[in-house]
Amino acid sequence: MNWLDARDIKYETLDVIGDKEAFDEMVELSGQTLAPVIDVDGKILADFGPEQLETFWNKISETK
Repeated sequence: MNWLDARDIKYETLDVIGDKEAFDEMVELSGQTLAPVIDVDGKILADFGPEQLETFWNKISETK
């Protein structure tokens, strides 16, 4: 979230611990039970840190 905030990128957070539907959606999207998971226009990145997020974001930005 800090990485996204620093770049003024808007996002929605879901409580996958307190909301079973959000948890189920995360598992359906990512195929795993580990957070975080990000979905950008159907492209999924799961269980990542800031370095992986930056690489992912740069890659999807190239295709836009």
